[in-house]
Amino acid sequence: MSTAQGRLRSDTGWQRLNPRLLLVNLSVLAAPAATCAATFLLTGGDPGLQVLIALGSFLLTGLVVATLSVLRLLTTRYRLTGDDRLEVRTGLLLRGRRSVPVDRIRSIDLTANPLHRLFGLTSLVIGTGGATGAGSLSLDGLSTADAAYVRTELVERRRRAANGPHRAGHPDDGPLAALDWAWLRYAPLTVWGVGGVFAAVGTAYRTLHEMKVDPLQLGPVKDLFAYVEARFGSLPLWFGILLAVLAVVAIGVVGSTATFIEGWGGYRLERAEGGLLRVRRGLLITRSVSLEESRLRGVELAEPMLLRLAGGARLNAVASGLGDAEENRSRSRLTPPVPLAEAHRVAVEVLPGRVPPLTRALVPHPRAALPRRVRRALAVVVLTALLLIVPGLWLSSALVHAGWITGLVLLPFALAHAYDAWRSLGHAVDSRYLISRSGTFVRRTVALQRDGIIGWSVSRSPAQRRAGLLTLAATTAAGTGSYRVRDVGVSTGLALAEEAVPELLAPFLERVPVESRTGAR
Repeated sequence: MSTAQGRLRSDTGWQRLNPRLLLVNLSVLAAPAATCAATFLLTGGDPGLQVLIALGSFLLTGLVVATLSVLRLLTTRYRLTGDDRLEVRTGLLLRGRRSVPVDRIRSIDLTANPLHRLFGLTSLVIGTGGATGAGSLSLDGLSTADAAYVRTELVERRRRAANGPHRAGHPDDGPLAALDWAWLRYAPLTVWGVGGVFAAVGTAYRTLHEMKVDPLQLGPVKDLFAYVEARFGSLPLWFGILLAVLAVVAIGVVGSTATFIEGWGGYRLERAEGGLLRVRRGLLITRSVSLEESRLRGVELAEPMLLRLAGGARLNAVASGLGDAEENRSRSRLTPPVPLAEAHRVAVEVLPGRVPPLTRALVPHPRAALPRRVRRALAVVVLTALLLIVPGLWLSSALVHAGWITGLVLLPFALAHAYDAWRSLGHAVDSRYLISRSGTFVRRTVALQRDGIIGWSVSRSPAQRRAGLLTLAATTAAGTGSYRVRDVGVSTGLALAEEAVPELLAPFLERVPVESRTGAR
């Protein structure tokens, strides 16, 4: 048992962060130093006054960040009190003190980036279920052993505060899910790989532009363009564009595969002590995210189009106490992209009662919902074509022809997507869950516990009113806060709301007198 653990057990005194955090904080200066070295190398040792000013500002910013980090290390204290509260004290001139009762703690997560792991450190992030950043409390720089001990102690104290029975994990049963490297085949089937290429290029270009450096005039870039022109300059333009597209796709595939390996290496989903579901993942940056099973209100099956065509899906938790929208997106992930059957199996494992609502047959939505999607698809095709046709009226007739050709090529794909979007609509109600499905680019199937629904929202656009449709949104305190049943018939939607949560919507419905429906006699 470490000294820090002994002091925690006796509840005496305030504890400091680990001194090794000082080395991590000073490493912030490595980025400005590397940037200066790279700039001098690329510019041949003559970067110019503007670049020197930018580099000096960057270096000064690094010094300020390092200084603030060191001050945070020197002034941060924490302790567990005898009345089951976690207290954290920070600041030198502007002092702050937070006190969180253990029964308000909703999540306890551990994160360690490569530098933290190098020095044996971990960041402990405690969530209290707030909707903003004020809902979390972070201790950045505990030793790995002390962070694990603090988490175990908080879980045990929270259990005692709730007067609940001890619910230990079941290590003999193995994890609920573990990484299978065969899932790596799903990694490239997202738009993030290709999008990441453009994002990285745009960020680099913007950074160099702010430093008054023209990337196209850098020696390595000019050499690359000269090589491409010498090798492919005699090829047709369309072939050059095709090669560029293939190169971007190839880089995107490599990037998305590397992201999958880094983000999901060592993945395990398991039940832990204190009634928690724990997701461990990460190769370079390790993450351990804990979810309270008692706050789980359902699951969401996400199927991006390419992943769906390959028979894959992702599974997310619908739970309360995960923080704001951004935290909810990152902390609700239960699986990486996996085979659809595996996602269904994991959903059954994590849901209370081990029921399989995601495989239930859904009620299809009226055909009146199809024309709405067809109109949207045609609008996208027309707008895309006009982006080429309108400038072509002043610049070149070639753009006009390109616009017409683009519209004709996109039309069948747009109509196919509209039809798929309509076929994806569906809903069902069973003894415990409301199930809804919608979407085509990302088809989402949500199983939401009926007793977790706290309200209904009914919306009808003019087009929906003409078609006799409505969108029914189930409001809940978990996940995104609202889950929609889109474009369902009016009578079917109202009956669905009444069946899912009896008497919740009925008091707000306008009753039509019998005389107004049958006529006066």
